[in-house]
Formats: sequence, C-alpha cells, structure tokens
Amino acid sequence: MLKKRIIPCLDIKEGRTVKGVNFIDIRDAGDPVELAKRYVKDGADELVFLDITATIEKRKTLVLLVERIAREINIPFTVGGGINSLEDARAVIIAGADKVSINSSAVKNPELIRNIAMEFGSQCVVVAIDSNFENGMHRVYVNGGRIPTERNTLDWAQQAEKLGAGEILLTSMNKDGTKSGFDIDLLSLVGNALNIPVIASGGAGTKTHFTEVFRQTRASAALAASIFHFAEIPVPELKKYLLNNNIAVRL
Repeated sequence: MLKKRIIPCLDIKEGRTVKGVNFIDIRDAGDPVELAKRYVKDGADELVFLDITATIEKRKTLVLLVERIAREINIPFTVGGGINSLEDARAVIIAGADKVSINSSAVKNPELIRNIAMEFGSQCVVVAIDSNFENGMHRVYVNGGRIPTERNTLDWAQQAEKLGAGEILLTSMNKDGTKSGFDIDLLSLVGNALNIPVIASGGAGTKTHFTEVFRQTRASAALAASIFHFAEIPVPELKKYLLNNNIAVRL
C-alpha cells in the first residue's frame, strides 16, 4: 500500500510565511527557512512553497529564497508562484526545487504543462487548482483566487493530466483556512476521475479531518498550513494518530 503524505505549505509574501482565511485576512506565520528546517526534523514528507503574490505583482518566484530553503532540507520540495515559462521552471529547479507548481499560468497557457513535462518529466509538474463552488459549479479561479474563470474544475484537472501533469494540488477556496474539514465532495469528484495523485488542500483543522480525507477520497497527500505553522497539530503527533487509525504513513 502506498503511504499517504503529509505536506506543510509555506505561503510566502515579501519573504515571510503567511496564512489567511478564504484567501484573504493574511497574517504572519514566521520565517520560511526556519519553518522548513523544523518540518524536516518533524518528519514532513514534502514541502510546498508558494509565492502567493508573484503572479499578481508580475514578479518572478523568489529564487534566492528557494536556494536558501533547498540548502537546509532533504525532502521533496515543490515551488510555485510566478512560473510563467519553461525558463522560469528551469530557474527554480536549478535553485533546488524538485517540482514546480503552476496555476494561473497553466490556465492561460495550457501548453506550458506539456513543455515543462517534456523538459523535466511529468513527475516535476504539479498543477495547482484553486476551486470555488458557486451557483452549482466547481469553478477555477486564478491570480491567487481573485479572478474567476469559465473553467470547470473537473474538466480542467482532466485536461491538465492529459497535457502531462504529474500531480494535482487541489485547493477548495470555500474551505481554505476555515479548519472545518477538507472538501470531501470536491476531492472525490476530481480524484475518482484521474489517474495521477491528488493533494488535498483547504480546511484542515483537526486530526480527524486527515483520517476522513484519506478514508473517503483517493487523495494521496494532505496539505495544511496554519495548524502546522502555529503548532496546533505537530506533524509527528498527526502521523502517530494516523498510524493508530490504520492510515499508512512514514514515520
């Protein structure tokens, strides 16, 4: 049985780790390098680093910060934010990223998925999808969850897979930061239709939420931010809880 992965997410703004609710009400959560080192020590399976304002401000991902973090960790490291071209992807991979996460840029130019996959392999391409349920539809949003598109979340996830995505990072905007539990309906809808791994994101608040998402959906990993950053649920404690509930994880 494949072991489920626990992934802390570092949302970066102006060089600091931050966290919001429903993509707004941002507050500081600490130094990203120190947090990354703590998560390696705690046994996190991977890290995700998202420069949440890079797309909006038309900036490139903070390559120097990526290099600093990569020097301090020895677990898989995904980097996203402002990656608009093959050259941008190459820069963060050279800086130490194992995978690149593309979101708005992939929606605007789907061929970017294919181009990065052909250059570095599908295992390097994570397509992040910010999904909001409104008017009976799971709708894709871009630009840090600020701009709605006409794309249906399931259709877009399936297209991303066909273009060469190796993984989908699926965030429920309705659940983001609420600590009310993962969006089981959305994750089931998308996960059951794909043959690539799906990372569940948005809504983690208790240890029970993790057992629910792993038992009720095909999610291969669960991502969270504030509950880890503020030590509400330490990663080692969560993993022991999951093992005790017959969820296979690495200790």
